[in-house]
Amino acid sequence: MKLLGSPGSPYVRKVRIVLAEKGAACEYQRIHLAAPDSGIAAANPLGKIPALIRDDGHALYDSAVIVEYLEGLYPAPVLIPAALDDRIEVKRWEALADGIMDATVAISHDYILSDVPDGGLSWSNANQRKKIDLGLGAMSRDLGQRSFCHGNSLSLADIACFVALGYLDQVLPKIDWRTPHENLRRLYERLAARQSFAATRPSAA
Repeated sequence: MKLLGSPGSPYVRKVRIVLAEKGAACEYQRIHLAAPDSGIAAANPLGKIPALIRDDGHALYDSAVIVEYLEGLYPAPVLIPAALDDRIEVKRWEALADGIMDATVAISHDYILSDVPDGGLSWSNANQRKKIDLGLGAMSRDLGQRSFCHGNSLSLADIACFVALGYLDQVLPKIDWRTPHENLRRLYERLAARQSFAATRPSAA
């Protein structure tokens, strides 16, 4: 298998952590989306990363589909439970985390393309910021005082939550999510020390 991606993408990082936790053999090919020879269009007609090229040559996208495929291909350790209620709960956490990342991406792109002064919020940015704040609040309430987002062991819910929080730090560092959400801070710091999470941390550059 081959994973096409960029280390700055949180969606790619989510897949890379799952691959590492599964101990799955997979070539990681770093690409630059803007490069005409990136090859991403051949793997994903939408031109987005990550894309996973399977051994038979067929490609999968996006990150939610890829991690679902990896869970079926490598059943251990279990990151997406088989029982329906548990499975849906973990996927709900993933959807919530992906939504926070989507909003973070939208704000960062708006800052790049607009002339809004640093720290200022356009109407679109304010709407995306509200999604982030409400999403973080929901994560904090749902986590409560538990050690994991769902169940008693690491799951895709924890991976997705961690990646979303890390992406906020990476792209919108002025957003202080740690002070109002102490439980998310504890979860993040504990997971950050785990090898699969530490090894996929994007560089400062």
